[in-house]
Amino acid sequence: MTNQKSGAGRRVGYARVSTEEQHLDLQLDALVRAGVADDRIYTDIASGKNARRKQLEACFRALSRGDTLVVWRLDRLGRSLPDLVHIIGDLEHKGVAFESLTERIETRSASGKLVFHVFAALAEFERNLIRERTKAGLAAARARGRRGGRRPKLTADQTEEVVAKVDAKTLRIEEIARAYGISRTTIYSAVARWREGHEGCARGA
Repeated sequence: MTNQKSGAGRRVGYARVSTEEQHLDLQLDALVRAGVADDRIYTDIASGKNARRKQLEACFRALSRGDTLVVWRLDRLGRSLPDLVHIIGDLEHKGVAFESLTERIETRSASGKLVFHVFAALAEFERNLIRERTKAGLAAARARGRRGGRRPKLTADQTEEVVAKVDAKTLRIEEIARAYGISRTTIYSAVARWREGHEGCARGA
C-alpha cells in the first residue's frame, strides 16, 4: 500500500474562465468559503474546448493521495461528460477525492461514488449513441450509393470537361476554376487523377 505523502488530506481548488474579460472572483470566493486556502487554488484562462490547460496540469501534479480537488461547478473541470468521467476516474485511481460545490457532488461518500458511477454510465450511453448514429448514417449513405467521406467537387462528366478545357489551352486555369466554382488546386488534382486513371487503363489494354 502506498504511504501517504506529507500534507495529505489537503483541499486543493481549481477555477477557470474562458476569456480575459471574465472574472474568477465568484469561483475563488466559493472555493475559499469551502475551506480551500488561497495558495492552493490553481486558475486557468482558457476555453473549455482547449485541451491544454497548464494550471490544471500543474494542479494534477500537485495532488497527493488523500487530497480533495474542489471546483465551483462541474463544467469548470471537464469539457464534456466523457471527459469529466475520465478526469474523475484518474483522480480516484490516484487516491484523490473530488468535490463540486454547485452540484453538491463529492466522491468520498458512498452516495457521492454512486453519483459518479451514474455519470460514467451516462457517458458510456452517450458514446454508444454517437457510434450507432455514425453507423446508421454510413449505412444510409451506402444504400444511396455513396461511401463515407466528402462528396467530390466535380462529377465524372465535369472532370472530363475540365480536362478537355485544360488541354485545349484556350482558357486560363483561373477562368476554368471560376466557371466551375472551384479552386485551382481542385482543377490540378482532378486533372492529375483523371490522367492517372486513363494512363493506367491504357497500360492495361
